[in-house]
Amino acid sequence: MNIANLRLIRDVAHHRSISKAARLNELSQSAASQALSELERELDVTLFDRSKRPLSATPAGLVYLEYCRDVLRRSDELRDALAALKLHANGTARLAAIYSVGLSEMSEIEARFSELFPDAELQVQYLRPERVWDAVAQGRADLGLMSYAESSREIVALAWRDEEMVVAVSPGDPLALRESIPISAIDGKPFIGFDDDLPIQQRIDRYLLEHKVKVNVELRFDNIEMIKQAVAHGAGVSIMPERVMREDLLQGRLMALRLEPAELYRPVKIVHRRGKVFNAVTAGLLDLLKEEEKSHAA
Repeated sequence: MNIANLRLIRDVAHHRSISKAARLNELSQSAASQALSELERELDVTLFDRSKRPLSATPAGLVYLEYCRDVLRRSDELRDALAALKLHANGTARLAAIYSVGLSEMSEIEARFSELFPDAELQVQYLRPERVWDAVAQGRADLGLMSYAESSREIVALAWRDEEMVVAVSPGDPLALRESIPISAIDGKPFIGFDDDLPIQQRIDRYLLEHKVKVNVELRFDNIEMIKQAVAHGAGVSIMPERVMREDLLQGRLMALRLEPAELYRPVKIVHRRGKVFNAVTAGLLDLLKEEEKSHAA
């Protein structure tokens, strides 16, 4: 008693004709008649009175017809529920981002996402760069935002933005009176750095080496928020993207000194698995990220 046979019985009863029910179910009349006969043998009852035209359901047929309608209704409800679950899954976009993208900036992206996709869900997690890469590579995130990423056999790295790096100092630092400095101005200064295994610190170290500048590293952290706090409290100076200092600059907690010449940038890229097929919401998020960057660059 499969679903196809239940639909056949329902249609025979409705149209009072085996031939019409057969056509509706894309069966030959003989195949439909055989299926009906086999079912009657299995149930040991007669479902339709074939001595009359048009056909009419027997009392047993009427009972069975109610069963058919109930099962088919529940089958339709199950199909609709599964479709709704599938739609919900397809309505989720998962984004992994490095900490320094910034909660304030991400809140703007999330707000814009909600406007464009009010029935969708955006899941955001903040991770170290290598964990962003792993989350994307292992399918735990659809898109990633990370610095210094390069495309590989598994991952595509799309250019997103190049962030100018500046010297961050506390308002009480003597350098705070200046708007720009040569990198030599921080030679010998106490320095707050990133963990030395992070790509951003490796790039800063190369830059300092290229310009023959030595700093005294006092503290190292794996995220920009801790570095900013240490600098704001006067523990030393640091080098970081100016973009991540926006709120601190507005509130006067930190000062940003441009380097002369301005030649140090942090590349931030959008990463995703190569060949990944995006659902409509994730594709929309990707477009949104690109548009947001264009609007900021304009």
